[in-house]
Amino acid sequence: MMDLILWRHAEAEELREGEDDLDRPLTARGEKQAARMAAWLDRQLPDGLRVLSSPARRTEATAKALGRKYKLRAELLPGGTPQELLELAQWPKSRGAVLLVGHQPVLGQAVASLLGLQAPECAIRKGSVWWLRQRQRPETTETILLAVQSPDFL
Repeated sequence: MMDLILWRHAEAEELREGEDDLDRPLTARGEKQAARMAAWLDRQLPDGLRVLSSPARRTEATAKALGRKYKLRAELLPGGTPQELLELAQWPKSRGAVLLVGHQPVLGQAVASLLGLQAPECAIRKGSVWWLRQRQRPETTETILLAVQSPDFL
């Protein structure tokens, strides 16, 4: 059994002219979103969890709110593919749980692919978490959606 937890970065400042997209900080609201979601996650997350984050400033700030060790991985930067994301997570071959802090649309594309949805991607709100599990059944392997949580409803 493997858990894949996808956390979209919290609300970030709008891109300003001449600014690098990767340098955008969280807004005050985004900092509150990250703190609320981190508190919820901290109560739910299993021991031995691996945490990987995009090195973009807004995703690293979101990951930092959790207060656990994390690794920055370029594969999670904007423009990645669902396949790269799943390879990084070692889905579904690994055991245990991995938390990936990243960006749209790749998080939503990965969810749509894993759940076999017709749409090319799911809309994942800023600061929200989608928690999926891969489990073995006698005749098949299935991916189930365990939780969807938004910081705005905590």
